[in-house]
Amino acid sequence: MRRYAWLAALLLTLTACGGPADPAAEPDAATDAQASAERDALEPELVATDAAGGPTTGRFKLGVHYLRLSPTQPTSSNPDQVEVAEVFWYGCPHCNAFDPLVEQWRKQKPDYVNFVRVPAVWNELLQLHARMFYTAEELGKGEEMHSEFFREIHERGNMLDTEEKIQAFFGRFGVEPALFKSTFESFAVQAKLQRADELNRRYRINSVPMMVVNGKYTTDGPSVGSYEELLVLVDELATAEREGR
Repeated sequence: MRRYAWLAALLLTLTACGGPADPAAEPDAATDAQASAERDALEPELVATDAAGGPTTGRFKLGVHYLRLSPTQPTSSNPDQVEVAEVFWYGCPHCNAFDPLVEQWRKQKPDYVNFVRVPAVWNELLQLHARMFYTAEELGKGEEMHSEFFREIHERGNMLDTEEKIQAFFGRFGVEPALFKSTFESFAVQAKLQRADELNRRYRINSVPMMVVNGKYTTDGPSVGSYEELLVLVDELATAEREGR
């Protein structure tokens, strides 16, 4: 498999890690036309205005700081919960910078908020990292390993860009090679990858990190101005969803 260290260096110059519009991720014209038709049939629109008005305080504006998915997409959370999803990639320097803030927010969030992570999957390397994420989850090591994946890539310079490197990394956490391989290639992990791909399309993900509130609103750091403000907005949107606004 090709090495991707150059990609991480390039992305350091961006305000967010770009998605399928990146040249390296572009399919050929015929494939792109077919994929576009499939996306149009599946995905909701991103709406910048709402006849009912925005649900947040005057601090944030619909169409400026966040967008609305129309129609609202179903979530995997209980009906009495508000789902907040972070779409991310381990190789993205901005996701790496955002991760400590998300972790702090996650520990303080209201009980009615169900936080989930959805890996971005728009090219080969992202799909490999998504499989790595779901493998850790299936092995019950997601909490233990999540931030360590970021550290391995961004602090130690190991891009985890081959299955062999990933297997060796799992070995540091007590996972035997046979167990790693059977889980990495399992139906359960593959099913989760397919679900992540569907969500990426339904949420119209074109950069990361991206936050999606209750399948209804999308927002990111560049739209708001900072990651701290992004989480304030997420709290406001989650409160509005809880109150039925």
